[in-house]
Amino acid sequence: MLFALNANGDADQEALYQRVLTDDPDQIVPVPDYLQTLVTGVLDHQRELDAQINQYLSAGWQLQRIAKTDLVILRMAFFEIDHVEAVPNRVAVNEALELAKNFSDDRSRRFINGVLAHTLDGDDASDETQA
Repeated sequence: MLFALNANGDADQEALYQRVLTDDPDQIVPVPDYLQTLVTGVLDHQRELDAQINQYLSAGWQLQRIAKTDLVILRMAFFEIDHVEAVPNRVAVNEALELAKNFSDDRSRRFINGVLAHTLDGDDASDETQA
């Protein structure tokens, strides 16, 4: 959904949900709540998410240079880390890496891992503080 909307922001979201969820054009299936939360959340917070991603990029890199698939994966991961309390940070990172493994290449997966590793740095410190 997010990749398609990234390519065409004016697309009819309901029609797109149905095309993603079923191959039968005559069938209308309910949109899972979490899918809707993720899509809406990433779209609503896209500028904030892009700013977060941007701060972890190496000098000379810009968002425009990131493969669109990788950018969508990073946006979803940062959204889950920052806005979905039910998803632990490590789970969000792991899911992002699984998506990269399925939809990108190994180089992209390493890049995504490098960017998201910074988000976990604070986890260990906060775990030690609470102990």
